[in-house]
Amino acid sequence: MLDTEREVPTPEGIELSVRLAGPVVRALAWGSDLCLRGAAFFALGVALSRLGEVGSGALMILWFALEWFYPTLFEVWFGGATPGKKFLGLVVLQSDGTPVRLPASLIRNLLRGVDFLPFAYGFGLLSMLINPDFQRLGDIAAGTVVAYKESAIKHGSIPAAVPFPPPTPLTLREQRLVLDLAARSPLLTVERARELAVLIPSVSGTNNEDKALNRLLSIANYLIGRRA
Repeated sequence: MLDTEREVPTPEGIELSVRLAGPVVRALAWGSDLCLRGAAFFALGVALSRLGEVGSGALMILWFALEWFYPTLFEVWFGGATPGKKFLGLVVLQSDGTPVRLPASLIRNLLRGVDFLPFAYGFGLLSMLINPDFQRLGDIAAGTVVAYKESAIKHGSIPAAVPFPPPTPLTLREQRLVLDLAARSPLLTVERARELAVLIPSVSGTNNEDKALNRLLSIANYLIGRRA
């Protein structure tokens, strides 16, 4: 594939591509959420401080809810992402690429206490570094992953070219590969796009970098239904 994506087969025989998020961006999302929770806790503390011991007790209950159920609330009912994750374009999914469900979200978040050990998410970081899907221990137990939320590729994002049918019938994976490269080619340098295009000569029919990219763009236009 063009980048570090994971392919998830569905029962219908369709393969979904999920681009997994690594420890650095997940740490940034966690830090953002920590700041938001801290601000909310401070605001609640100021408001409840006037109620004396009753306010203190209520504040402790609210702190517990914020710390342990804040992520689950957003992951299950607000599109699979806390505000910190959403800001960085991340989403929590089941390992099969489907939206995260309540039991899985509860498990992954309640096990954060184990991931935090011995300090500063040591076990969680170690688990992500050795796991091919960047799963911390809570993710492994819950069957979840954290991925980038990809926007759907629109046909209009594929540069126009003279449509040309592929030299041989393409598998579903090969078709998606061609469309992915064509859609991303405007975001790449010309040199990088050519390097990627020449890696699949069985599709383009040539090892020449210039011709390979042009032919792949033509095949992509053919696959999306454009006609001369």
